[in-house]
Amino acid sequence: MMAAKHTSGHLIALAAGGTGGHVFPAEALAQELLNLGHRLVLITDNRGAAYGGTLGQLETLRVNAGAIAGRSLLGRASAMANLGLGYFQARQHLMHLRPAAVVGFGGYAAAPTVLAASNLRIATVIHEQNAVLGRANRMLAGRVQRICTSFDLVEPPPAGATVIRTGNPVRPSIAAVRNTPYIAPAQTGPFRMLVLGGSQGARIFSDVIPAAVAKLPRSLARRLEIAQQCRPEDLERVEAAYAPLGLKTQLSHFFDNVPQLLANAHLMITRSGASTVGEITVAGRPAVLVPYPFAADDHQTANAKALVEKHGAWLMPQDDFTPATLAAQLTQFLTKPELLADVAAASSAFGTPDAASRLAAVVTALIRGANGKHDSSHSARGAA
Repeated sequence: MMAAKHTSGHLIALAAGGTGGHVFPAEALAQELLNLGHRLVLITDNRGAAYGGTLGQLETLRVNAGAIAGRSLLGRASAMANLGLGYFQARQHLMHLRPAAVVGFGGYAAAPTVLAASNLRIATVIHEQNAVLGRANRMLAGRVQRICTSFDLVEPPPAGATVIRTGNPVRPSIAAVRNTPYIAPAQTGPFRMLVLGGSQGARIFSDVIPAAVAKLPRSLARRLEIAQQCRPEDLERVEAAYAPLGLKTQLSHFFDNVPQLLANAHLMITRSGASTVGEITVAGRPAVLVPYPFAADDHQTANAKALVEKHGAWLMPQDDFTPATLAAQLTQFLTKPELLADVAAASSAFGTPDAASRLAAVVTALIRGANGKHDSSHSARGAA
């Protein structure tokens, strides 16, 4: 791939890979740094060839990497060997490139590069999307100079590095929803509900939500307008469950108009991944959060609790997410819409629509400090 055509500014290496939750913040930061005139290179694993957008236009170098958690003893040994090889590959790349800073976005694809940068005394930043430090970021936390977070606090609390809450960048189309003020539903008017469950939908939403709506008094249920994401194999049965209720529904395994649906929604029901929480709060919409209970280190519950503590959402653990409990909650929303308005305001206050520019400011300030005089916290660690 061709390198970005920028001749001014510093060279900055982005270390990212893995899921979209790791990659999108890197994409947003890349665009922000390019706008500031910096030059960029992406260091990733073999999945980097699939990236589009801004990342897909950058010069891309690859290193070996592999996840350790959840693998057999032999698998862990193989992953450790891969990471070791990736470290030496990253070190060679960095010694050749001599970037002013390296920014990592979590995941094992980024770990070899950030570790090599730290040992080479290159300015280092990591971005943590969740309220719980990911395992790769946890390993790196004591070796980097700045940890940028999406939440006020992360667990376990990192020692040594400076922690700065920048927020989690969201798609520009979602950020634009912030310009549409939230208006709570009228006591007798339509109540628009948006249900999202990840790229493939959450099966439990297909099981529980139609059954909960069926338990509502007819006078309340008929006000509902529901846009719900479902797994492809669940679409037919969900449609059949709603049909006797006579509701206005949109059911799909994928919505290409999420910003519009979000702008119009009076309530969301969704999981609580970092990207989802970032989008909800930038849009300033109230939500019932149902954390995915099998997420690594239960980070979705931590994400949800962080927002709930600011009164910006409701938390319903999956074990408690039953037709009866959801019906009771929906009855409260339908009869007391002022509750929704209050939570929407708190959600908006939590949101960080300028997360990408905040993250870029941390990186550029660290570079300026490194150019002015050697960073004392970094020099104290020494080379490993």
